[in-house]
Amino acid sequence: MLRDVARSTAFDALRAVDERDAYANLVLPGLLRDRGLGERDAALATELVYGTLRGLGTYDVVLGECLDRPLDRLDAPIRDVLRLGAHQALNTRIPAHAAVAATVDLARAKVGPGPAKLVNAVLRRVSATDLDGWVERLAPTDPVDRLALRHAHPSWIVRAFQDALGGDEAELAACLAADNERPGVTLVARPGRCSVEELVTAGARPTRWSPFGAVLADGNPGRIAAIREQRAGVQDEGSQLVTLALAAAPVVPGRVEPDGSPVREPAPGDPDTSAGTARDAQWLDLCAGPGGKAALLAGLAADRGASLVAVEQHKHRARLVERALAGAGGDHRVIVADGRDPLPDTGPFDRVLLDAPCSGLGALRRRPEARWRRRPADIAALRPLQVELLEAALTAARPGGVVAYVTCSPHLAETATVVGDVLGGRNDVERMDARRYLPDMPDLGEGPDVQLWPHRHGTDAMYLALLRRR
Repeated sequence: MLRDVARSTAFDALRAVDERDAYANLVLPGLLRDRGLGERDAALATELVYGTLRGLGTYDVVLGECLDRPLDRLDAPIRDVLRLGAHQALNTRIPAHAAVAATVDLARAKVGPGPAKLVNAVLRRVSATDLDGWVERLAPTDPVDRLALRHAHPSWIVRAFQDALGGDEAELAACLAADNERPGVTLVARPGRCSVEELVTAGARPTRWSPFGAVLADGNPGRIAAIREQRAGVQDEGSQLVTLALAAAPVVPGRVEPDGSPVREPAPGDPDTSAGTARDAQWLDLCAGPGGKAALLAGLAADRGASLVAVEQHKHRARLVERALAGAGGDHRVIVADGRDPLPDTGPFDRVLLDAPCSGLGALRRRPEARWRRRPADIAALRPLQVELLEAALTAARPGGVVAYVTCSPHLAETATVVGDVLGGRNDVERMDARRYLPDMPDLGEGPDVQLWPHRHGTDAMYLALLRRR
C-alpha cells in the first residue's frame, strides 16, 4: 500500500484534470481536505500538481525523447505518473534519485508493476540531464518557439503576448517566467462589510495598489472568518483595480434629461458627479458571474447612494452572484438574462461594467492547465460575443455615463481591437485615458487603455478600456 499521501493525492488530482476537464484549483482543495493532509504534505501535493500542469508541454517533449514510442500511445494514467516524475526531477529541489524512486513507487501502486519498470527506465533517462540541458538540446532555432519550450507555453500564446508587449524578447521572457510563479491568494475586503486591517490581523498583508486588497502568502483562506461569512472574498488585485477605476472615472451630466430637457455641461469648479449625486444613481454589471466584481461594485455603489443591477445569463452563476451580494447593503438586484438583450424596467445606467467572456489567458498562473486547453480558434469564436456585449453595454449607458470594457486576457484580438471595431461604427462614444484612474501604478504604457501584467504589476493580465457616452 502506498504511504506517500502527497504524491498519491497529486496523481489523483491530475487524473481528474485529465479525465473530467476539471480545474486543479477546484479539485485539489477538496482532496486535501478529505484526506486530511498535514501542512507539509499539502504543500508538496500542491506544488506537484501546479508545477506538473504548468510544465506539461515541456515535460512531454522531454519524455518523448526518452521513450521508444509516442507518448500519446501510453495509457493516460502512465502519462500522468511520468509527468509527475519529470517535474520532480527537472524543476524541484528533490534530488533526482529520490524523485525517480518515489515516482516508481507511485507507479507500482497506481498503475501496476509492469508499467513501473517503464517509468523507472524513462525517468532515469530524463534525470540524466537538467532542464536547461534539455532545452538547449531540444529547442527549435526560432526565438519564440525556444521561449515557448523553456517557459512551457504554447507558441501561439507566446506570440500573442509578444504582440501585446511590443516585441521586446527580454520582457517577453520575464512575462512568461512570471506566469510560472505560483501567486499568493489575493483577498478583497468588501466595502462596508470588512476592512483590510481585519484581513491583515488574520495573517494577510496589504496589496500594493488596491486599498481593499490583501495577500495571503499560503494557507486556506477559508480559515478567515470574513471569508467564511462572505464579508470578504478571493479576488485578484488586477480585478479589483479595474473595478475601482470604473468607480473613479467621472460621470458627467448628459445632454438631455430623461424627460428630454437639456442639461448644462459641467463648468470648471463644478462638483464631480462621480462623488455620488442623484445623477449617479444606477450602476450595471452586465456579465456578473461569479460575483467578485459585483460584490465590490455593490459596496462602492451603496456608499454613494447608488443602486446596482447585476446581470448573469446562467442560473447557477447567478446564484453565486446573489451569494456574493448577500449582506452588501444598499439597493441591488440580480437578473438572469443575456446581457446582449434589452433589460426591462432598468436603466439607463451611469456606470456599466462589462467583464466580457474571454480566453482567460491573463490568469494562466492561477489556472496552469488552461494554457494547454485553449486554442487559437477559441479567440475567434469569442470575439463576436465580445463585440455584441460591448455594443449592448454602450447602449445601456446614459449620455455622460461610463462603460468599462474588461477582459482577463492580453490578446489583442480580445482587447484593443474589439474596442476599436465597436467605436469605429459609432460617433457617440469617447475613449477615456484609463491610466488616470490608476494613478499610483507605474508602467501603464502609452494609453489610453490599460494592460496590467504579472511581471510588471504582480497582478493577472487584466485589460481595461474606459468609454464615455456623449
